[in-house]
Amino acid sequence: MEMKKRISSELRSRNPAEVVELVVDNCRSSDGEVEGLTDEYTELEILSMVNVGLSSLSKLPKLPKLRKLEVSDNIISGGLDSLVERCPDLTSLNLSGNKIKELSSLETLNLKNLRSLYLYSCEVSSLDDYTEAVFELLPQLTFLDGYDQEDNEVPDSEAGNDDEDEAGPPGDDDDDDDDDDEDADSSEEEDEEVGLSYLMKEGIQDEEDDGDYVEEEEEEEDGDVDGADVQGEKRKRDAEDEGDDDDDDDDDDDDDE
Repeated sequence: MEMKKRISSELRSRNPAEVVELVVDNCRSSDGEVEGLTDEYTELEILSMVNVGLSSLSKLPKLPKLRKLEVSDNIISGGLDSLVERCPDLTSLNLSGNKIKELSSLETLNLKNLRSLYLYSCEVSSLDDYTEAVFELLPQLTFLDGYDQEDNEVPDSEAGNDDEDEAGPPGDDDDDDDDDDEDADSSEEEDEEVGLSYLMKEGIQDEEDDGDYVEEEEEEEDGDVDGADVQGEKRKRDAEDEGDDDDDDDDDDDDDE
C-alpha cells in the first residue's frame, strides 16, 4: 500500500490534530520521501515509518511535539539536519538498518533533548571507537544502541514507557493472573475434598460389606453346627429304636418256647 493511502486509513475518521501516535510500517513511499503527512499533525508524539523505502527525511513536516521517531530499515544516508528544525522536541531516534556510513552524517543532530539514538546495522557502527566517538560528538545522548557510556543497558522504565501506555494500566495483567491462580487452587482443593470424601465413603462401604460377609459366615457355621447336632440326635434316636425292636423280638421268641 502507498504511504498516502496508509496514512489516510490510519486516521480512521479522526482529525489529524487529534492523532498522538501514527504507525505506517511496511507501506511504500513512491519516491523515497515522506508522503501524506502534513503540518496538521500538531499533536503527534510517536511516528513509526519502518521499512517504507525512505531515502530522505527532507519532506518531513513540522511536528513540534514529536518525541519518538522510528525510521529503521530504510535507505537513509544523510540529510538529518531537517530534524533539528522540524522535530525540536525529539528524545528518541531509531536509524538502525539504514545507510549511515560516516560520523559526519550525525554532526547535524543538534537536538538538545535527544537521549536515545539507535544506529546498529548501519555501516558507521563498525568503525573503530564508534561508541566513544558518537558520545563525544553528541554529548546530550544518554543511550546509544540501548546502552550508556558505562555499558549499562537502558532501564525498562525508559524503554517501555510507550508500550505501557498502549497496554493499559500496569498491574492489570498480574491481577488477572492472580485471580486465575486462585480459581485454579480453589478448584484443586474442591477436587481433593471430593476425592477424599469418595474414598472415605468407599472405605466405610467396604467395612460394612466385610461385616455382612462375616455375619453370613457365622450364620452359615451356626447353621451347619445345628444341622449336625440335629442329625446326630436323629441317628441316636434311630439306634435306640432299633435296639428296642431287637429286645421285643427276643421277648417274643421266649414266649413261643
